[in-house]
Amino acid sequence: MGNREDLLAGARRCLEEKGWARTTVRDIAAAAGVSMAAIGYHFGSREALLNAALIQAIDEWGLETGQTASAVYDDLTATPEERYEALWTRLSKSFGTHRKLWAASVEALVQAEHSPELRRYLADGQREGRRGLASILLGVEEDTLQEGTTRTLGSVQLALLSGVMMQWLADPEQAPTGAEILEGLRTLVGLFEAAEAGTPQGAAPKGPEGGVPCGEGVPSD
Repeated sequence: MGNREDLLAGARRCLEEKGWARTTVRDIAAAAGVSMAAIGYHFGSREALLNAALIQAIDEWGLETGQTASAVYDDLTATPEERYEALWTRLSKSFGTHRKLWAASVEALVQAEHSPELRRYLADGQREGRRGLASILLGVEEDTLQEGTTRTLGSVQLALLSGVMMQWLADPEQAPTGAEILEGLRTLVGLFEAAEAGTPQGAAPKGPEGGVPCGEGVPSD
């Protein structure tokens, strides 16, 4: 590799090991095995190099995520619910595998307030993420998606992705599993359906004749 590639690899290692704020120019140069002056020559600044390294890492993770999702949804023997649960199970495993990278990405999001270039990249990544997730779930090409679908289905999936990732960073042992995410969505849909039907929240389900189902609410001997 040349100095530029060495610097990117070194910066990425530093991001994963030390995080954004604690990585110094000296750290990167030592990890890359090049002089500190090379950072200025190739990237202009520490911040620009860390931006480039983080963008490279996120691009690789995004490609991996897309391949994972496509593999899950190519399994036509599974039901839609089984595929959705399997998708989240695999994504959750990825959060654990790349935990340090995602912790660094959260730091970078804060830094993006002071870096228009990084902020533009993150915004572009979100737009691509919305389209990609929506197209995979619907089984259609991205260029056939309507903007409304991207803004609704895609945005909700991206919000779930970000939220679950944050829970994994804070408390991986209590972060939701694929099965729990699916069950949570079922419960949410059920609340909406109950509201539309005029059923009070928490009300007991009705039996065939409108009464309480057999065995429920019957005093025991």
